[in-house]
Amino acid sequence: MRRRLIQGLSGVAFLLVGMVLLSVRRHGTWEEARYQRLADRTANKPEHLAKASPLEVMGDSSWEQEQKEPEARASVQSGLALGDIFIAVKTTKRFHQSRMQLLLDTWISRAEEQTYIFTDEADKNLQEKLGDHVVFTNCSAEHSHPALSCKMAAELDAFLASGLSWFCHVDDDNYMNPQALVKHLASYSPAWEVYIGKPSLNRPIQATETLPNNQTKSVYFWFATGGAGFCISRKLASKMAPWASGSNFLITSELIHLPDDCTVGYIIECKLGGRLLPSALFHSHLENLQLIQKPQLTKQVTLSYGIFEKKLNAIQLLGPFSQRDDPSRFRSLHCLLYPDTAWCPRLVGH
Repeated sequence: MRRRLIQGLSGVAFLLVGMVLLSVRRHGTWEEARYQRLADRTANKPEHLAKASPLEVMGDSSWEQEQKEPEARASVQSGLALGDIFIAVKTTKRFHQSRMQLLLDTWISRAEEQTYIFTDEADKNLQEKLGDHVVFTNCSAEHSHPALSCKMAAELDAFLASGLSWFCHVDDDNYMNPQALVKHLASYSPAWEVYIGKPSLNRPIQATETLPNNQTKSVYFWFATGGAGFCISRKLASKMAPWASGSNFLITSELIHLPDDCTVGYIIECKLGGRLLPSALFHSHLENLQLIQKPQLTKQVTLSYGIFEKKLNAIQLLGPFSQRDDPSRFRSLHCLLYPDTAWCPRLVGH
């Protein structure tokens, strides 16, 4: 795919940056409120019902060591290639020009054949750039539980039909590092039942599951937040199909009245008896991204940006682009990872 060279900040670019920041602010506020509600509903959970996993409530030393010594992790799948991974990006029509163009210019340009875009409305320009790698789901454009579950079902169905080894989901405000992703997943086998991601809460979430005859029961489970991205092995995804394929995903989501990422965790932990493997290499905008030090940035699987606590939250990285030209810092990060990119300043690596 052709990529335009960055030629400075024109008046149109000023307008687009303003639109991006406005959309980030509105979307970020919704997300922040959503996870506050999730946190509130688990605050008074009886202690004896808490699961010891993931990794003793994230107290396992590997949680920190993942950041410090990822190279020390044993590779059980040394032959894993990027081509074995199905990367699904969830977006919506109103973000095609702002968020998706940024991703197309940056990390997707390094993983075009593995990346599929799931959106809610046809877009001629996007289809011309991506061809059959853009999937028009006919799901609602609303940021609602049914609409999000509809897209997640489409993602999982497309993955199962692909025959690939790993399913990885990200949102349109994530930067995914393909090199770090392959290195991370090479530590596991797709023949295992693997669910990797970052919990948004420091405890299992409580949900009320609807049962037959108007009965209910409380269930507790961990889930990986979709805002940071997560990955699932083929073996586990195949087992999820009775609850996650097609319309079944929406039916399952309605059982617990929670969003799509929560539903994934519910299926894996409550229906299949699996466990979330927490990873410190996945990040959403609902954490302080400026705490990630520059030497660690290149090792992260996903990064993000957005509004958190009423401020723009992005990684702290100097140059080569200004905050005004690159508020997400994705372009600057991309040049750090891939200094040979045509639009990156030549001396960025020095």
